[in-house]
Amino acid sequence: MSIPRVETSFFRQDAITVARELLGKTIVRRFDDNTEERFIITETEAYLGGEDLACHACKGRTPRTEIMFHEGGKIYVYLIYGMYWMLNFVTGTADHPQAVLIRGIGSLIGSGRVGRRLALDKSFYAEELIGSTRLWVEDTPTAENYTTAPRVGVDYAGEWKDKPWRFISLPHPSTTKRG
Repeated sequence: MSIPRVETSFFRQDAITVARELLGKTIVRRFDDNTEERFIITETEAYLGGEDLACHACKGRTPRTEIMFHEGGKIYVYLIYGMYWMLNFVTGTADHPQAVLIRGIGSLIGSGRVGRRLALDKSFYAEELIGSTRLWVEDTPTAENYTTAPRVGVDYAGEWKDKPWRFISLPHPSTTKRG
């Protein structure tokens, strides 16, 4: 039985909604040798436009951030420390830059580790999720049990560093918030 991909319309919602609802969805990565692996999304972070000082788009439209100004449903990757490709999904509508960073898949936590495990590189930049033959999201059930926390590594962002826009799946219902 084939599981359908998440529709592009899902990614046209705001980044906070998409970040929460991606928990439990499945990233599928087809590698160069044609093998496929599936990973449940367990941690995300939302970045919400030009006013969010933790969001790359707060500096305006640049070659790096151009894809964030497009309609949701595309891949935004960028390199940090010269060695880690960060996986983001563009969300929202055109000219309202937003994205969701994928911080955890399965038991693997850390956006750099995610990028490395998925063997990402610059060639993924601006790829459409719905039509990609290399990386897509299957519409598996959204995780109902999760918690929120401030985003990681954005201490420079003033009040924006404290926004509880990191979403983390939790396996134990007794210690969770419901959406």
